[in-house]
Amino acid sequence: MSNERYNQIIDEAYENYCKSFDAQSEIGSHSFDTDPMTNIMFVEKIKNLDWFSEKWGIKIEERELNVDERKDIWNKDNFGQDMSWYNMVESDITILLNEDNIPTKLITLTYNNEKIESYE
Repeated sequence: MSNERYNQIIDEAYENYCKSFDAQSEIGSHSFDTDPMTNIMFVEKIKNLDWFSEKWGIKIEERELNVDERKDIWNKDNFGQDMSWYNMVESDITILLNEDNIPTKLITLTYNNEKIESYE
């Protein structure tokens, strides 16, 4: 998933969230929240609170990639190059992967029953 698509999905969910505040004021509803939270706060709540995530229909899960997963990414990105991982200690492999900007995190975004994965 591109960062552009990720941002589009987040923006759409956040827009729906903000519209709920407009709807409250139109019908005279009252809530303890008088203004919508910022986009950044919204995303953090989505990541950390299941009930909030479910309410807005978007789920963001993040997990760290292990060294083997990162090596697989390196191998795909460098198809045809020979890398002898077997003679290297894990700390040296990690240094090499970091120098080559191999992602360290998998982000899974689920929205409208669509699951999208990206690396960071």
